[in-house]
Order: sequence, then C-alpha cells, then structure tokens
Amino acid sequence: MDSDATTRTRTETDSLGSLEIPNDAYWGIHTARALENFPISKRPISVYPDLIVALAMVKQASARANRSIGVLDPERADLIDRAAQRVIEGEHHDEFVVGVIQGGAGTSTNMNANEVITNIALELAGRSKGDYAFLSPIDHTNRSQSTNDVYPTAIKVGLSLTLQSLLEELELLRRAFLAKAVEFHDVLKVGRTQLQDAVPMTLGQEFHGFASTLEADLLRLRENASLLHEINMGATAIGTGITTHPDYAPAVLRNLREISGLDLETAVDLVESTSDTGSFMSFSSSLKRNAIKLSKICNDLRLLSSGPQAGLGEITLPPRQAGSSIMPGKVNPVIPEVVNQVAFAVVGADMTVTMAVEGGQLQLNAFEPVLAHSIFQSITWMRQAMWTLRVNCVEGITANLDRLGAMVGSSVGVITALTPFIGYAAAAALAKTALLTHRNVADLVVEAGLMSREEVLKQLSPARLSGLEAITAAIPVIGPDVRLG
Repeated sequence: MDSDATTRTRTETDSLGSLEIPNDAYWGIHTARALENFPISKRPISVYPDLIVALAMVKQASARANRSIGVLDPERADLIDRAAQRVIEGEHHDEFVVGVIQGGAGTSTNMNANEVITNIALELAGRSKGDYAFLSPIDHTNRSQSTNDVYPTAIKVGLSLTLQSLLEELELLRRAFLAKAVEFHDVLKVGRTQLQDAVPMTLGQEFHGFASTLEADLLRLRENASLLHEINMGATAIGTGITTHPDYAPAVLRNLREISGLDLETAVDLVESTSDTGSFMSFSSSLKRNAIKLSKICNDLRLLSSGPQAGLGEITLPPRQAGSSIMPGKVNPVIPEVVNQVAFAVVGADMTVTMAVEGGQLQLNAFEPVLAHSIFQSITWMRQAMWTLRVNCVEGITANLDRLGAMVGSSVGVITALTPFIGYAAAAALAKTALLTHRNVADLVVEAGLMSREEVLKQLSPARLSGLEAITAAIPVIGPDVRLG
C-alpha cells in the first residue's frame, strides 16, 4: 500500500492485483472491483439505511465477541467497535456504494462494510486509510465471519428494523380509516355485490371494514416478522463453523441481541440455515398480502368517488392536482392510483423473491442480493404509499350526503328486509314493479295489503337495515336525510 498526502489515490492490492483507490474513499479495492463488475442498478446499497445499520451492528457484535473469547486484541476490537458505532449512528453511509444487484452472494456488500469500518477505525487510531498491515478488513474486521453468515443476518436485522416504521405507518392508516368510520357511522348507503345494488349499510361500516382489514394485516406482518429472528452467525462458509472459536456463536448472538434490541436466536442447524432462504419468501408473501388488500381498498375508494356526476359519487376525495391537460376542471384519484401501482410492484417483487429462493443450490443461495433488494424496496415503497394515502387522501374524505340519500331512497334493495314477512316471491314481484314504475317500495307493500305502514317503516328503519342496534324510535329509510337518527 502506497499513499501520500500530496496524491489523490492510494494503491491497494488483493489476490487479483493492484488498483488505485481515491484517497478520500473509505472503501477499498474489493469495493472498487464491485463497482466495475456490477454497474447494473445504479442504486447503491445505501438507499436502504437500515441495511447499512444492520451490517455495522453485525460487525460491532463480532468485534465484541472476538474480544471476549480472546481471538482479537482489545485495541483493534475497540477500534472496530467505535467505527461501527459511527455507522450505526448514521455516519459514512454514502461510502456504501456497491450496487444493490450484484453477483457473489453478497460478498461485495460484506467487503464494502469491512473496508469502510476498517478505514474509519484507522482514522480513529490516527493512521492513514489503507494501512491494513495494522488493521485488516479481512483478518480483523471480518474475523470469525463469512459473507455467508454476515450477509443473511444483516438482511434479517435490517428488515426487522425497517419493518417497524412500516408497522407504525400501517397503524396510523388503520386509525385514519377508523376515524372516518366514526365520522360516517350514521350515514346510510346502498351496499353492492358484483357491482350491482344490494342491501343497505352505513358508510361507517364500509370504512370500519377497511380498518379491520388493515388490523388483520398488522397481525400477520408481526407474526411473520418473527421468522427473521433466526440467524446463522457462526456458520461461516457453509454452516460448519470453520475458522471460528467454539464460543463465538453464542458470544456474537448475545452481543447482537443487545445491540439491535431484537429477540434473535441462533439456528439449530447452521448448515440448513445457511442454504435455506424460505423465511424471506414467507415474509415477502405477507407483504404481498398487505399490498393486495391495500390495493383493493384503493379500488373501492376510486369507485365510491367516481364521477362526480356520472359515477357513484358517494364520497369525495381531496383534490390533489389538475387531472387533465385537455379537460378543464377534471380531478383524478391520483393518490389511490399510485398506491395501486406500488401494490403491483410489490407483487412483482414477491415473485422475484420466490424465484431467488428457488434458485438456491446445495450449501448456499447466491441470489440473496436481489432477494434483499426486492423486500427492502417493497417495505420502503409501501411505507411511503401508506403515508400519502393517509395524509393526502383518507383524512380529507367527505361523504356526499345528498347523493347517498337519493340512492338509498330509490333503491329496491331495501325490500330484502321484508322477505321474512311477505315472502321471497312477493318481494321479488314488488321489486320488479318498483324498478319499472320508479315507485317507493314501502308504498307498494302497503298498497298490496301485505304489511301496515307502521310495520313497514319499523322494518325499514336505518338501524335495522344496517344491522345496527336501534337505540331510538325507528325512522323511515325513505327520505332525503340519509343519517341515522
């Protein structure tokens, strides 16, 4: 290694030869080769900050474990520990420059971390970057480790960290729908099945259903998150633990649990754990489930707000931008639309994860980079989609009371409530008459002598029609006011 304060580069050497590395770079020759080899995505791994933090946590835990079991001297272990802490705190993330898509089963990412943390440590020691004779990225920072246990462990820790922000945003979105359910709890509307008029319900019930859907997804995501807590640190290359001290695995687990705050466990079978990536597939599947259900909700919002004149027009979404360069006054449901597109991307990413898991061979899966990128991207996009859906759409939704009242008042679906009293055949005949004549269902039933008006109005009260408990005197559903009394 040659370096000079007056030069712009330093020379670093690996088993393939030597390269000139920018003097101000904290990364080294292994990272430089990755930059040459993988100009694919043009997206560095630093786009996922939690992955960078997780890598630093693994290196810090390893340094502490190696010190405690006596395979790394206190001075070097302390330097690595302090350097990793700086990365954990958010420093030098721009030095993690290798692309998210790379060959080598994550070796480039691991070496990027080793080199950056090593050169930060060298500066802390008052030495020059690249002084690997004193502190080596491989012999010291990577001591007792292999990419094959560091990389999957860092992915799992990173996903666990970033998932927390997704769950927080998902909970805020659930509460936003729940708030609308309360706001609209007494707003009667026509329900629909197969896009055809069905029986009445309240708009509050519809929005409460959205909130309940998201609550179920919260539970499923939390359950599947536990799959990420099994790690294979100490496995090294293929799970046999070659080059490690017998006490390393429990020591690094103990330290990583303390550093990350996660309830991690070492896999029982390290050979199996090193080659198997099924937990990522299961976790990705739960993300897909959430994305699909969120997309369905957005489909409903677009339908309910369609129009405003020639569509359903039951609700109004907040106007966010002019909707057309040719049609004046047009406003489109752009927020639900963008959430739909995120959902489509998540579904595609899940298929990528599935194929990457299937592509593993023998003792290692070489496709963890695209697997990690796909899941991190899905979480990141979904979190941001949930935020914009909540803030720029759901919180500002209003009910179009006049429109809802008119549709309920003219709906023949309410006659379903009378079938226990007049029979299905009579109800069907009256429904047909109501559709043809546009007359009031209640009037037709009374005129046919099938029920008294008092009994009809009782059975067609909003509380009964919507399944809600009637706490006041029954009031007729037919009329201009769609709110429950």
